Parts: sequence; structure tokens; C-alpha cells
Amino acid sequence: MATRAKAIITCAPTGAIHTPSMSPHLPVTADEIAAAAIEAAEAGAAILHLHARDPKDGRPSQDPELFRPFLSKIKAATNAVINITTGGSPHMTVQERMLPATTFKPELASLNMGSMNFGLFPMLDRFKEFRHDWEREHLQNSRNLIFKNTFSDIESILEIGNANGTRFEFECYDISHLNNLKHFMDRGLVKAPVFVQSVFGILGGIGADPEDLMHMHRTAARLFGDRFRWSILGTGRNQIPLATIGAAMGANVRVGLEDSLWIGPGRLAVSSAEQVRRIRAVLEALNIDIATPDEAREILDLKGAHQVAF
Repeated sequence: MATRAKAIITCAPTGAIHTPSMSPHLPVTADEIAAAAIEAAEAGAAILHLHARDPKDGRPSQDPELFRPFLSKIKAATNAVINITTGGSPHMTVQERMLPATTFKPELASLNMGSMNFGLFPMLDRFKEFRHDWEREHLQNSRNLIFKNTFSDIESILEIGNANGTRFEFECYDISHLNNLKHFMDRGLVKAPVFVQSVFGILGGIGADPEDLMHMHRTAARLFGDRFRWSILGTGRNQIPLATIGAAMGANVRVGLEDSLWIGPGRLAVSSAEQVRRIRAVLEALNIDIATPDEAREILDLKGAHQVAF
């Protein structure tokens, strides 16, 4: 009997690229982040991709001491793979962005695979009221923002991760990012299997049409053959439709309030777990089994939760 396909669900519950005012359901404090992540894991997420916020005003932060309280709670309550961001915010230095992953030596960390324009300012057309002054400024400043991820930056992050046994969720926002990843594989700084998180719909990156998804997959398959594990991240209203298309093609999927605030037209998701349950229902309707955390560890060749520093 043929082995049924398994899909890894990654959930990003902490809403790093959004501002707290945009949804009352975005977690801000350590307790809120822990609760959101644990609920997502219970709903079926094998991997939890985590950012931290300053609890005073919700500003994204890479202070390891803001990560520590929720990391310990999540690890105690779930077996999920914890994936710590090295993206943080486009407004941070690479040194700031690396602090949590360097401190906690997670099984998995995110890594953006190229510098790019990162346009969040269209959100100003949809959201008019903000709780904190920094929020509007954060969106306005993205008109003149380059999210810096140079070859030197990426190499530094890879070297630190490799020394700690941390593998990466390679966030690829465009075709060039796949070629950058191949460059680092050819140099021996990245080992197979590579976990390619294809990101669709950010202004400055690839679009969110199904043809864009197909183009990303064709390119990744040509560059990496059977040495990559593919995942789909659609932003905003593209989250569930693109994940569904990708899943039907054998992809893993990512959902969560970091990537989309919505569960349907004009309806805010009340939690990231609600989005996990929605995509889980889609996967199960396609006769795709949901990977457990330990199955995700095996698929991605991770070091195991006993080897992290939290």
C-alpha cells in the first residue's frame, strides 16, 4: 500500500509585520503569545514561527528577554517545533535580528533570502485609526524601505545557525531568492533537505496569482530536485486559496495572524488556531495527513527539542 502524503502546518501566531491596532486578536504580551501558540499547536500546527513584542506598545522586538517567558511556556505545554525569527523587523540591524536565535539555539529559525523593497504602506488605505504613534509611521516608512539581507548578512546568519545545529525556514519572496539559496547550497553552507517557504503577495516580492505559485515551484524543482521541502505562505486574503493549491501539489502550508488577519471576506480571524483548523480541514478533504511535530522533525532533519537552549 502506498504511503499517504503528509503535510506540515506551520503557524505564525504573533503578527510581526502588522500593528496591534489592526486586529484586537493579535497577541502582544508573553502570556497572550504563549496562549495563541499553544492553541495553534493543539489545532494541528507542527511548527510555531515566533516573534516577540514590547508589551508596553506592541512594537516588534528582538530582545531575548521578551522571548524567554513564552518560549518556556510553549515548550512545557506542547511538542511543537519552535521556529524563532531572524527577520524581526525590516527596521532592525542584522545583529539585533539574530539575538534570539543566537541565545536560544532553536531547532529552526527563519531566514530571508535576499534584500527587497517591503511595502506595507497600502495598509494605510484600509486602516485609519492606530493606538500607538509608531504604527502609522512604521507603515508610512515602508515607502522608502529596503529590507536588507545581503549575501554577507545571510552568510553570517547561516554560520551562527550551523554552529548551533539550527536549521532554517528559508523565506523566499521572489525567484531571485531561490537562486540565492542555491548559491549557498553550492558553497556547502546549506545542507539538504532545504525548507523553502515561498512567500506570495508582499508588495516588492512575487505576486499572489496561481501562476506565480507555479513559477516558484518550477524554479525550485529545477534548482533543487528532490532536495527541498516546499511550503506555501500566502499573505492576506491569499492565505487559504494559495495554501490549498500548493497542498494539492504536495506542498506544506503556513498560516497565522502574522501573514493574514482574516478568516473570510471582511471577517477577522479570532485566532491563528482558527486559521490552522481551516487549513487542516482543507488538507483532510484532500486526503492529506497532518504531520505531527516529530514527523516534521524527521522530514526536515531537525536536531530535536532536547538540544535547544530554553
